[in-house]
Amino acid sequence: MAASQKKGQLPTKICVTCGLPFEYRKKWRNNWAEVKYCSERCQRNKPDSAATPS
Repeated sequence: MAASQKKGQLPTKICVTCGLPFEYRKKWRNNWAEVKYCSERCQRNKPDSAATPS
């Protein structure tokens, strides 16, 4: 991601837990492809179906 991008052009994803869209953050620059949750709260409260395969 180029350093000169404007905030309106940041990539977005949908949070796996809450289903809300969230934008790229500088702290995620090294692992943006692996980010699934919008916050620590959503990561702690992730759906049980992801933790236990059927």
